[in-house]
Order: sequence, then C-alpha cells, then structure tokens
Amino acid sequence: MPTTPFAAPKVPAVLLLLWVVKLLTTGIGETGADFLGTLSIPLAAVVGIGGFAVALWLQLRADAYHPARYWTTVLSVALFGTMVADGPHVALGTPYWVDSLVYLVLLCGLLVWWRRSEGTLSVHSIVTARRERFYWGVVLLTFGLGTALGDAAAIDAGLGFVWSILLFGVLILVPLALWRLGLDATIAFWAAYVMTRPLGASVADWLGKSRHDGGVGWGTGPVTAVGLLLFAALVAYLVATHADRETGVAAAAVVPSEAQSEAQSDVVRTGIEA
Repeated sequence: MPTTPFAAPKVPAVLLLLWVVKLLTTGIGETGADFLGTLSIPLAAVVGIGGFAVALWLQLRADAYHPARYWTTVLSVALFGTMVADGPHVALGTPYWVDSLVYLVLLCGLLVWWRRSEGTLSVHSIVTARRERFYWGVVLLTFGLGTALGDAAAIDAGLGFVWSILLFGVLILVPLALWRLGLDATIAFWAAYVMTRPLGASVADWLGKSRHDGGVGWGTGPVTAVGLLLFAALVAYLVATHADRETGVAAAAVVPSEAQSEAQSDVVRTGIEA
C-alpha cells in the first residue's frame, strides 16, 4: 500500500531529555496501573484501554510530530502495557522469566519484519505511516518485555526493588558502552530502550510500595501524582522550546543505504552528533 512521506520524522530527536521523559512514563505507568487497580478494576480498564486507543489514534492520524501528542501516547502505552504485560502471569500463572522469553521472541520477530519491509530500524526514518505503525508496535512490545524482566528480577529472582534498580541502572548503560566500542547504534538504542521500563518501574515501585514490601511507603497515588507533574513540566518545556525536534528535512525517508549513517546518533545526543 503506498504511503505519503511526512515532512519530518514523527518521533523526537534522541537527546538526553528523551531518556528522562521515557523513564518518567515507565514509572507513572507502573504506579498508575497499581493505583487505578486499587480504586476500581473497571475504571483501570477504561482508562488503560480507552486512553491507549484514543491516544494512539490521534498520534497515527497526525502528519507531524508534536511533543504533547507523542508523549501522551507513550504514557498511555506505559499504562496499557503494564496491564497487558501482567496478564499472562495473572491469568495463566506463568513465571515472569517465561513471559520475558515470549515477549523477546515477539519483539525480535517484529523487528525482523520491520527491517525486511523497510530496510532500516532507525528512529530517524519514521517518515511514513507504515514505519510509524511498526514503531509503535515495537514500543508496545518493549514495554511488555521490560515489565516482565523487571518482575523476573524483583520477584522470581528475589532481588527486591533496590537491587533491581542497581541491576537495571547498570544494564541500561551497557548498550551505550558497547556502542562506543562499535556496536550498531540502532541495536544499542533499542536495547537501552527496553531497559528503561524495568529501571523506571523499579524506582517507582520502590517509592510507592509499603515498607513491608520493601519500598519507601509513599503510596502509589502520591508517586503517580508527582510523576505526572514532572512529566507535564518536561513536556511543556519541549512544546515551548522545540528542543527535541529532528533537524533537517526527512527527504521522503531514510533509505536502506543511508540507514547505517543515520543510526550513528540513535543512542544519545547532547547537542553534538554521536
């Protein structure tokens, strides 16, 4: 099916703020899902499923990147993804490490499909509707895999929240280190992207869970509220400054021969090209 290229990629530039806001959304998704679940399961389902459907529909029908719309979609994926990721364990009783393997296989399968279809997995190439659909499918599966990995570490392996924070805090830096040593930047980006989920969720759980459960005891409601305030402030900053917009013209797409050079800045940029 033919697609009309967007004028520029419909995703933010890979800057330090991307990782900060992404980590916030993972934490909000974790404690937000728990908090809504304590209030009402039907309410949690309506907010999680309904919010995800509306946010994704608005994002996909737009023809340009906008920070508020994009990050609201990511936040809705975090909330919805948390609920979905816990489904197999709750419904079937499968260990979290088994769920992790299932999500890993699904994620690798979708990435292979995307690569074979489009010739690139670079986030700088999200300039057609087809590529954007692949992108959001991968984002959703990274949340599922990250959630299962976090639960496998904290619960199945018995590490608890603090050791899980330390573990995933180190693991999220491994792709960056390997990228500096020559690892493909797109692989490094998506590997680090997966790690944002268990790291952010572990921090949020540590802050929100009771002392009896190994947390600080602030409560899921207050932690979610503080997270939303920080999230709103950062997104408002991005809206006002346009600091995360991709520069230059998308040029109809990043073609396969250009994918490697485009990927060189996929991991992190702090004002200087990687």
